[in-house]
Amino acid sequence: MKNGIRVLFAVCLLTVTQLPQAAPSDNSSVAIAIHGGAGTLSPDDMTDAQRAEYISTLQTAVTEGYKVLLAGEPGEAAVIRAIQIMEMSPLFNAGIGAVYTFDGEHELDASIMNGRELNAGAVSGVKTIKSPIMAAYRVMTESPHVMLSAEGAEAFARQQALEMVDNTLFNTQRRYEALQKAKARMQSETSAVEWRQGNERFGTVGAVVLDKQGNLVAGTSTGGMTAKRFGRIGDSPIIGAGTYADNTSCAVSATGHGEYFIRYHVASDICARMKYAKMSLHDAANTVIHDVLLPAGGTGGVIAIDAGGNVAMPFNTSGMYRASIDKHGNVSIGIYKEIALKTTFSAN
Repeated sequence: MKNGIRVLFAVCLLTVTQLPQAAPSDNSSVAIAIHGGAGTLSPDDMTDAQRAEYISTLQTAVTEGYKVLLAGEPGEAAVIRAIQIMEMSPLFNAGIGAVYTFDGEHELDASIMNGRELNAGAVSGVKTIKSPIMAAYRVMTESPHVMLSAEGAEAFARQQALEMVDNTLFNTQRRYEALQKAKARMQSETSAVEWRQGNERFGTVGAVVLDKQGNLVAGTSTGGMTAKRFGRIGDSPIIGAGTYADNTSCAVSATGHGEYFIRYHVASDICARMKYAKMSLHDAANTVIHDVLLPAGGTGGVIAIDAGGNVAMPFNTSGMYRASIDKHGNVSIGIYKEIALKTTFSAN
């Protein structure tokens, strides 16, 4: 284990873990953005109470991550903190609340990347790891590999003394009902193309940050696609597709129809357009999401942050659960196209 400071992640009752020691810095500008998935979201399908619950949870996650950054901790700690809150919320398709596979289980994916060293870690198809994002972090810091999958990833997690749980911990009634609806649709449709047009696939949570040391970090965690089969893996654990971070450009976490995000290497493409075409963060992210992905049939969105603390959160669907706190402490939270809540960060 590398020398480090201990960060307690009280959410989801995980054990104490070690993160790299932050180097002293005079840079006090920090920023964070998070997402809880994009898709066909309609105000008519959500009560005021449900909408308030989503906004409250997003606010908690982004605020807790921001506090970690203000304390001078490494960006990885903030990303993990924010994502773990969403992993433990039944509202989102990650951890508790993850969608069901065709066989009625949960297969979870996650990844994390540090833009300073371009170091990354990921897990895919895991069933018994309580916090997949923590497992991805340990792959990055405690193994020579980038991605571990299924039983091998779980064996590694046990070796790392991460908390292991029964797969049923991730069960929720509404996801079970979604599985039944998805199976009914699959039986009634005549082609795979028709199935791909359904909105059951959307989910995923993620976070991107700029820390006090000027480093960019991105992380993503998901339960994948409802009724997925044959060990299907989406973009979330794929470095360059669902997650990417490079201090010379930006950090990106994606959400949407994973097959398209993989084919068009969405996360790294946004960073590359900044790095080589000298595009702004806003232009690069919007170009990829609206001008590249959408015409190809890919739907979803991204959160992105650059070295200047600028934040972009474009999506080409009717909604995306999202929140951010910029370098000035301005808080922004949204579900649909319009921003639902604007406020200023308060430590109280």
